[in-house]
Amino acid sequence: QVQLVESGGGLVQAGGSLRLSCAASGRTFSNYAMGWFRQAPGKEREFLAAINWLRSRMDYADSVKGRFTISRDNAKNTVYPQMNSLKTEDTAVYSCAARATNYDPNFVYARTQSYESWGQGTQVTVSS
Repeated sequence: QVQLVESGGGLVQAGGSLRLSCAASGRTFSNYAMGWFRQAPGKEREFLAAINWLRSRMDYADSVKGRFTISRDNAKNTVYPQMNSLKTEDTAVYSCAARATNYDPNFVYARTQSYESWGQGTQVTVSS
């Protein structure tokens, strides 16, 4: 497993932007799929976006499509979701997750159970 540390959360007004970061350490980052999820109080964890090692595949939840963009810098072992046009309903704890996929074409990027390593999360609060 890799260790994951998120950063970049905070308070932002509706309509604003934030860029989160997830830094991985502990093992080689190669062939790892990276995902971002969030969990609001009283709600289940929700998939947001994911990206594969080669950056040839990026999946997005409908709730963030067109507003969030996921990218990764493999040299820095870091994944970034750029979040634009934030809404109050985006308020949640945001967590990144990782899993070595061995380039499995059947890997399900949007499923929580697909991932084996998780960060502690970073709070994002969007005010009206």
